[in-house]
Amino acid sequence: MNKKPGLKNKPDRKDPLIKKFDKILRSDESNPFAVLGPHLNISEKKVYITVYLPFAAEAWVKISGSRKKHKMSGLSETGIFHIDFDNKDELFTYKIIYYDNKKIKHEFYDPYSFPAQLSELDIHLLNEGTHQKSFEKLGAKVCTIKKIKGVHFAVWAPKARSVSLAGEFNDWKDGVLPMENVNNSGYWCLFMPGLKEDTMYKFAVKNKHGNVIFKSDPYAFKCELRPGNASVVTTLKKHKWKDSEWMKSRKNCRNIKSSFKTKPLSIYEVHLGSWKKDFDNKNFSNEWGYKNYRQLAHELTDYAKEMNFTHIELMPVAEHPLDISWGYQVVNYFAPTSRYGSPEDFMYFVDHCHRNGIGVILDWVPSHFPTDAHGLATFDGSPAYAYENPLKGFHKEWGTYVFDYGKSEVKNFLISNALFWFEKYHIDGLRVDAVASMLYLDYSRNEGEWIPNIHGGNENLEAIDFLKSLNETVHKKVKGALMIAEESSSWPGVTRAVHLGGLGFDMKWNMGWMHDTLSYFSMDPVFRKFHHGKLTFTIWYAFSENFLLPVSHDEVVHLKRSVIEKMPGNERQKFANLRLMFGFMFSHPGKKLNFMGNEIAQYKEWNSESSLDWDVLQYDFNRKYHIYFRELNRIYKEYQAFHEDDFDSSGFQWLDFSDSDKSVIAFVRFSKDKKEMLLFTFNMTPVIREEYIFGVPRKGFYREILNSNAEEFGGTGEGNLGGIYSSDYPRYEFPFSIKVTLPPLAVNVYRHEEVRAEFGLNAEDIKTNANVQSDPEENISNEIKDSKNDVLTENTIEKFSDSENDFKSSVQSESNEEQNQIGEDSVQEAANEESRSKDIHNTSKLSGEENFPVKEDNVNIEVGKNDDDLKPDEMNEDEMNEKIKEIINKIKKY
Repeated sequence: MNKKPGLKNKPDRKDPLIKKFDKILRSDESNPFAVLGPHLNISEKKVYITVYLPFAAEAWVKISGSRKKHKMSGLSETGIFHIDFDNKDELFTYKIIYYDNKKIKHEFYDPYSFPAQLSELDIHLLNEGTHQKSFEKLGAKVCTIKKIKGVHFAVWAPKARSVSLAGEFNDWKDGVLPMENVNNSGYWCLFMPGLKEDTMYKFAVKNKHGNVIFKSDPYAFKCELRPGNASVVTTLKKHKWKDSEWMKSRKNCRNIKSSFKTKPLSIYEVHLGSWKKDFDNKNFSNEWGYKNYRQLAHELTDYAKEMNFTHIELMPVAEHPLDISWGYQVVNYFAPTSRYGSPEDFMYFVDHCHRNGIGVILDWVPSHFPTDAHGLATFDGSPAYAYENPLKGFHKEWGTYVFDYGKSEVKNFLISNALFWFEKYHIDGLRVDAVASMLYLDYSRNEGEWIPNIHGGNENLEAIDFLKSLNETVHKKVKGALMIAEESSSWPGVTRAVHLGGLGFDMKWNMGWMHDTLSYFSMDPVFRKFHHGKLTFTIWYAFSENFLLPVSHDEVVHLKRSVIEKMPGNERQKFANLRLMFGFMFSHPGKKLNFMGNEIAQYKEWNSESSLDWDVLQYDFNRKYHIYFRELNRIYKEYQAFHEDDFDSSGFQWLDFSDSDKSVIAFVRFSKDKKEMLLFTFNMTPVIREEYIFGVPRKGFYREILNSNAEEFGGTGEGNLGGIYSSDYPRYEFPFSIKVTLPPLAVNVYRHEEVRAEFGLNAEDIKTNANVQSDPEENISNEIKDSKNDVLTENTIEKFSDSENDFKSSVQSESNEEQNQIGEDSVQEAANEESRSKDIHNTSKLSGEENFPVKEDNVNIEVGKNDDDLKPDEMNEDEMNEKIKEIINKIKKY
């Protein structure tokens, strides 16, 4: 064994006195308090004090309240010093004084004169797995014992031969400050008087083979900036929270009227290191261009508010050593990464978000942990935190360990960590990563690479029990907390309450919807008729769980392309398809999540080492699409039918899901009280569908609140110019119907309004559909112009004279033959050979010759039209007023 620092000669271990301290000298002592510190002999009225100072040649004791120094006796240059005090019938407070080999004076209270602060009850609860605030007992805690301030250290290492404290205070030497294995429980403790905040430390853990590994504290609240990996003492008491109103309202969120289930939830998923970079950051200088948590608080919150998001979801911020892991290989679960600042800086971030009405959700990784030597891996020389059998405890695909959910201490660690983020950082929700990998023993494993459970199945029964306990505990302790599962399998009851047999999550990512939706909209529109079921099928299981619809970071990396580059067609068509896809997303039942960059249509895949490409907003299509995305969020939040009944099928009703030939679907959604109804229509092809008839359940005026084809969003402008009136004629099982124009590659959203009597005309007299389409004879295109007064147009007036039978006949005799003749021969051929799809559409970017929109009654695709040719005639204000007067006069005359 190597000599201890400061010792000139190897001690003679045969000496009886030295033998008493043999384990201390060999760093094998698990109960250093048995030989070090003060010991009272009541019968002899003596106090014996022994210290271990391998750096010292001489040492003294100074009793508190006295200036006198008492010299200690050294034991054969072992670093062991001893002194006896006579006529003492009780212990007393004292300091140790010594000079090191650099002649520097050291004076401190003896750590071994202070008891461990881990009670038998604490240990019992920790071992039982029910100490729900273990972060208050384990780790480094600034506290006062016997009126002396210092730091109490505690760590769990059940298989270690010994654990000692190392840090700046002892030149990072192991074995110098041995910790106590309290009651042989596997929990090691030591109080260090005089230590202060911001002190760096590690645990020197000696395994059964005698090897010492320096470990960072699993419960550390703060960590050294990488590549350093020391833990840092901190208290988390500096920040003064100002979000009391937010926290108060959150506590009421479990009530049915204020539950997340009935509230809009549009989440902006963010990677803090690459949202925006600043390599000239004078306030937070670093070579990676990172912004500080405080800077991000203002910039990100302002942006989220501007874009009408309700929440920000942060990719993992818990400390992790590897930048390119995106935070998913966590080493320190209780410390926000120091890349972006201090714990107080992160508290400020959350606080500022809350004060501006933005919730904060954290990506949380209880499914696996990395193999880094300073982390949880083989913490005490054994897989303390992981399953011992690698067939159960190691992910070959990820190269990471799997938590042992059967160990009470591990369950305690993870559940306490979840509660920690809610309590200390006021987090509003956790998105639990890779839940499927926890539920299935054979996840990403081949035959022979996994072991079944006790029943012979592939379910991880311990993980199931852990997830249930996690969700029950969080919901009990944190009112209004959101627990969201990223679960990619068809495991039943993920969002069902635990007492009803479920896992107890609030929401689950709808991975099926994400896959089918991206697959469908990535297709050339000419093939969509053959895959119509990809869209309609998502509704059939939409209410089986409380779903959240994600278009996350996973979909824009690893050569999957950005969302805009997934879209088919030329530049104009790509953006039309993208607007259509996200319109479908926001219209579909389920809460929403979008990764940063989706809202600006970034062309490049996401790269965690570079900033988002904000420069794309200088381009007209991107800028207008950005406006569209903001508007989507706005109406999603404003209209109750968008979000109040996301998880109940009674809030949804199909109007048409079977028109695969034209790739058209339509449905209505209702508010919780059924008073508000929104109508959604989708045209998935670049063909204008004029006079398309839908049955509707309610009579009235359908005011257009969104047209993704509007020019302000980058579209070509075709639409219904404000809204449409229903007709009294039934359609399929519906008592009323409407006739609308379906713009090309577009979604239209209409809000139903009760019909009012206008200009002395009784609403009962309106017998026909006030269609916006051009009258063949009069060529009047504007039927409804003034949204405030619901002005009827000439087209409406002239249609009043149409016979009832004519209109009924036109409704009932709608032809079943194909109206979309786009490349009919090519479609037939493409069914056998999809590679020829590019021949059907001109896909050159910004070619100046757009191939959409086209009229439905054209057999061949029209190309070569300028955008101006496709716009409706414009009127100036005076002309419009004259037209309105003319229409009013006609109404009165009628």
